[in-house]
Amino acid sequence: MLVYLSLGANLGNREQTIDKAVQLLSEQIGPLIKRSSFFYSKPWGFDSPNDFCNLCVSFTTSLSPLDLLRTTQSIERQLGRTHKSNGTYQDRSIDIDIIRAFDDHGEEIQCEIPNPNSPISSLPLLTIPHPLWQQRDFVKVPLQQIMH
Repeated sequence: MLVYLSLGANLGNREQTIDKAVQLLSEQIGPLIKRSSFFYSKPWGFDSPNDFCNLCVSFTTSLSPLDLLRTTQSIERQLGRTHKSNGTYQDRSIDIDIIRAFDDHGEEIQCEIPNPNSPISSLPLLTIPHPLWQQRDFVKVPLQQIMH
């Protein structure tokens, strides 16, 4: 599977944290294919004085979408992320989102995995492609760099 991930951080040494996340991803999910340049932006969906540093990367992986999500969340925790938000946005040391995925035939993978622990059944655990990626320049611009 070819996966496209978006990474962002607005706390601490943003670039160093993202670089470490990319290294850990390549060690744990599979080979890095492409990496965009850094993209800087204001926070999206909330107010903060801390700007974000973002980039997109692509990897090949044999992990299932759910195992990929578990791995990205483990790396987030390893790099200081204490919790994921449930629909609310806030400052973060690292965020890793699965944006798009393609099977071995180049067909886009579409999946939605329900969240059994969510009190709001409409908030799935994972949706691929990411439902908001086209609304976010901090994803669209770096993603265009590595998809073409």
